[in-house]
Amino acid sequence: MTTVPSATPEQQAAILGWLDQQRPAMTELLRKIVNIDSGSYNKAGVDAVGRTIEEWFEAESIATDRVPHGEFGDCIRAHVSGGEGNQPIILMGHRDTVFPDGEAERRPFTVNGDIAYGPGVADMKAGLVMNAFVLAAFKRFGGAPYPLTGLYTSDEEIASPSSRPVIENEARNARVVFNAEPGRESGNVVTGRKGASFFKFVVNGVPAHSGGQHEKGISAIGELAAKITELHKLTDYEVGTTVNVGVVSGGNAVNMVAPQAMAGVDVRFKTMAARDAVWERITRILETAYVPGTTAEITESRGFLPLTQSPESKEIFDIYTRAGAEVGLTIGGEFSGGSADSGFTAQVGAPTVCGTGPVGGRAHTPEEFMRLDTMVPRAKTVALAIMRLGA
Repeated sequence: MTTVPSATPEQQAAILGWLDQQRPAMTELLRKIVNIDSGSYNKAGVDAVGRTIEEWFEAESIATDRVPHGEFGDCIRAHVSGGEGNQPIILMGHRDTVFPDGEAERRPFTVNGDIAYGPGVADMKAGLVMNAFVLAAFKRFGGAPYPLTGLYTSDEEIASPSSRPVIENEARNARVVFNAEPGRESGNVVTGRKGASFFKFVVNGVPAHSGGQHEKGISAIGELAAKITELHKLTDYEVGTTVNVGVVSGGNAVNMVAPQAMAGVDVRFKTMAARDAVWERITRILETAYVPGTTAEITESRGFLPLTQSPESKEIFDIYTRAGAEVGLTIGGEFSGGSADSGFTAQVGAPTVCGTGPVGGRAHTPEEFMRLDTMVPRAKTVALAIMRLGA
């Protein structure tokens, strides 16, 4: 590993001074990408957000490349040189949102004072913009103490089925990962997150006429009801594990013993050990036939890993919060029950701080908002933390 150059006072002043002037430009880029529908399954829309960001990087003479995908949006990487031979710093964010096509037209980007509204404005298009301007600041003023990679992923809102391998591959060699999920409404960042498993399972029974030959039927709905009762018993608030059957369907007709039923399940856990423990019990429930003659199988499964704060992550968190104090921010750490891509980076060993984006709230709702007055200070905090890492 080569020596890590420290930022000079002149470079620090230039970077922070330039960022101080960028709120209008940040707002304009944010307007452009919020006004593009980019639901996770809308590959064209997610890639259109990507092209807008690529064009902005091209104007800043920042090199980019793509990891293509046929079903979901491509992953985009932006590169700024510095401290060659050292492990890179990853500035990460996702381009997809939870909203359906047409949402951007129904309620486009709007501003009321210091508050911006629109689909995905906080979660997490503002973070994408902030990261872009941090990269540009180092590109303009002499590079960074470490190589910088801006990673713009495509499907986080559905647990990153295509992006996860890219994220983990990048993170395995990373010095630090700053994930620009929205800062909490308190101004804090996220130092811990639950992991999550989302799965669907199908129960198969035997159909029969419910009046004339009821005794010949085996009810898949009856079996599903028994399994739901057992699954919900796995919730343990003390250890932080929850199991929620949130979607059910089944049967063909009211006068037929149901031959099939389906459930969608959300499982949350704080640690990998807790995940393994709850999945052992889930497997046992799915394999047990409470109604003899039924069978069950998982048909779809994906999820997130938990974000836990390692000693190395705590060191980066401390550097980051001291950098925030230098620009007048009081930033703490807090735990979130929600999951994010930061769990993948933490579990492969990359020191990770999540929620470094501009402050916002009410994500995944029509009332989602982002505080425009936090874009520049949060960008300066990330930039200063990067410079302090090289000190």
